[in-house]
Amino acid sequence: MDTPRQPQISDRRPAATDPGEAAAPDVRFLFANERTFLAWSRTALALVAAGLAGVQVLRPFPGIPWSRDLLGVPLMVLGAVIATVGYLEFRRNHRALHQRRPLPRSWLPTILAVAVTVTALTSVLFVLVSTVRSR
Repeated sequence: MDTPRQPQISDRRPAATDPGEAAAPDVRFLFANERTFLAWSRTALALVAAGLAGVQVLRPFPGIPWSRDLLGVPLMVLGAVIATVGYLEFRRNHRALHQRRPLPRSWLPTILAVAVTVTALTSVLFVLVSTVRSR
């Protein structure tokens, strides 16, 4: 007795009609690339908002009058960098998917990890210096 086959998502893609034309990539990969771009865009927006809030809302650390600018402005710049590089990577990945090439390596996680670490260490330094100066 034959059991009915369950429908499965096929990894077959439409074949190219022209020998010089690349076959269309699997739409799931295109959507994943778009979701990744949108995630980097949200991260960039959050960095810009955090930097702006830091500059406008934080009181300066005692004894360090430029502290909030030194924390907030780099966050806003990092947000602009992440937004720009995220878009460029989206385009680069899109092109690679259509040309059936491996996706290029992303530097965004490294850039973000280093920047957040530097910001955290700078904040700790400001807290320690302001504590010593206020005594």
